[in-house]
Amino acid sequence: MLSIASCECDDSTLLGCSRQHWKNIQSLAYFYPLRYLIHCILSFPNQFFRLPRRQPSELTNTTLEQRPTAVFISRPSSLLKKSQKLTLWPLVAATFFMVSGGTYGTEDIIGGSGFARGILILLITPILWSLPTSLMIGELASAMPEEGGYYAWVRRAMGNMWGFQEAWLSLVASIFDMAIYPTLFVTYLTKLFPYFSVGHRGVMVALAIVVVCAAMNIAGIRVVATTSVWLFVLLSIPFVAIAVLALLHHGGFAQVATGGGTTNIGLIGGILICMWNYMGWDNATTVASEVNHPQRTYPRAMAAAVTIVAVSYTLPFAAMWLTGIGPKAFGEGSWADIAGMLGGPALRIAIVGGGMLSAFGMFNALVMSYSRLPLAMAQDGLMPHVFTKMTPRTRAPWVAIVACAVAWAMCLGLGFERLVTIDILLYGASLGLEFVALIVLRIKAPDMPRPYKVPGGTLGAIALSIVPISLLGFSIVQSKGETVAGMNALYFGLLVIASGFAAYGIKLLLKPTGWFVQSVKPESNAA
Repeated sequence: MLSIASCECDDSTLLGCSRQHWKNIQSLAYFYPLRYLIHCILSFPNQFFRLPRRQPSELTNTTLEQRPTAVFISRPSSLLKKSQKLTLWPLVAATFFMVSGGTYGTEDIIGGSGFARGILILLITPILWSLPTSLMIGELASAMPEEGGYYAWVRRAMGNMWGFQEAWLSLVASIFDMAIYPTLFVTYLTKLFPYFSVGHRGVMVALAIVVVCAAMNIAGIRVVATTSVWLFVLLSIPFVAIAVLALLHHGGFAQVATGGGTTNIGLIGGILICMWNYMGWDNATTVASEVNHPQRTYPRAMAAAVTIVAVSYTLPFAAMWLTGIGPKAFGEGSWADIAGMLGGPALRIAIVGGGMLSAFGMFNALVMSYSRLPLAMAQDGLMPHVFTKMTPRTRAPWVAIVACAVAWAMCLGLGFERLVTIDILLYGASLGLEFVALIVLRIKAPDMPRPYKVPGGTLGAIALSIVPISLLGFSIVQSKGETVAGMNALYFGLLVIASGFAAYGIKLLLKPTGWFVQSVKPESNAA
C-alpha cells in the first residue's frame, strides 16, 4: 500500500541481514535515551492519574501590535459551553482516526518480515516513536491548552516566525495527505460496487466525502467526535470477529497454500511503514480550547490512544499466527481475502466496509484538526481576520473549514504512493520544532504551571527527543528514492519547507504588523 524503500535482501540472505539489523536495534538498549524512556513509562501512570483539577488560564483579547513576539498571551477561547466540549473518550476516538484508522495498511509488515518480527515491530515502534511524542504532547497540551495546539507551543517558545513555520508545515503536509482518504474510500467502495469505477463516478464520490465531512465539522466538534466513537466501534467489530474465529481455527490453516508474496520489505522497511502508521499524535492538540478539562484529559487521552492503536495493530495478526497460515498470505488488501477464509462472504464484506469507514473517519477527524490552524493564526494576526469567523451556536471556524476543504478537493487527483516521503519529511520537521519548543520552554519558562511534566528536567526533555528525531532522519534517508513530478521527493520536500520562510517574508511585506486592525470582542467573531 505504501511505496517505501526497503532492505534489499533476497530470501537466501534475509535471515543474516535481519540478524544484523536486530543487532543494531539491540545496541540502542544501552543508549541513554532508551533507558530514559523506560523511566518515563514507569513514572507516567503515577503522574497523570494524580493530575490536579485546574481551570484554563484567564482569557485575554489583544491585537498583534500589543503582543511582543517573545511573550505569549493566551488567545480567546472558542467559548463553547461545557456540554459542547470534548470529554475523554470522544477525544480518544478522534485521536485514533487522526493517527491510525485501524489495521488497514499494516499487512505488508507481516508479509515482508514474518509474524515474529512483524509483531515485534508493531510493539517496539510505539515505544521508541509514539511514547516520546505522547509524553511531549502530554506536558505541552496540559500546560498550554490553546486553540492551535502545537502551533501555539512553538509560537510561545520561539516567536511568530517559527510558529508560522510550524503551521505552514502542517497545512502544506495536509495538502499532500488529505487527498489519500477520499481516494481510499472510493477504492474500497469499488470492490463492493464496480459501478463507481467507471468514468468520473469515483471522483464525484470522493468530492462528496469532502463536502459531507466539511458539513459535519461546521455542525460542531461534538458531531465529529461522537461520529468517531461510533465509527471506531463499527470498524473494530470485523477485526474482533477475525481474532475470535482465528482462535477457533487454531492450526487449521497450516496447510493453506499462499502466494509468493508481493513484498520483501524486511525489518527496516517494516519499521518505516510502522512509523508512517503511528504518525499524527499532535493533531488532536489543535482543539485544546474545545476540550473539557484539557489539563487532565490530554495526558490520559494520549496514553489510552497509544494503547488502543497498538492493540488494534497487533491483536489480529497475533490471532492469525495461531492458525498456522503463512506470513506471505499478507499483502496489500489481504484482510478481505483472509476474512473470507475465516467467516465467508459476510465477514469479507464487513472488512471492505470497514475500510470505507476508516477512510471516512480519518478524513473527518483531520478536517477538525487542520481547520483550527488558520483560526489560531488569524487570531494572532498571521492570517487574514476572516478566518476567525465562527458559527454562532457551535463556534466552528466555518471559513477555515470551507477554505481547507476547497484546497483538499482540488488535490483529489494526486497519487497515493508518492506522498509518503513528503509526509514523513514535513511531519518530521514539524515534530522537531515541537520538541525544540519543549526544551526552550523548560529554559525560558521554568515556573510555568505544568499539570503533567516529563521527568528529568531539561536534560530529560532533550533525551526524550533523541530517539524519535533519529528515527525520522533514518526514515527520510531510507525513502529518498521516491519522486514527485519527476523531482526527487526529498528535494521537493526541502523546497516546500523553504517556501514557508518565503511565505512569511511575503506576509511581513504585506502586513508587517499583522492583519488585526482593531481589537474586537470574542462574540463578534461569529459569522
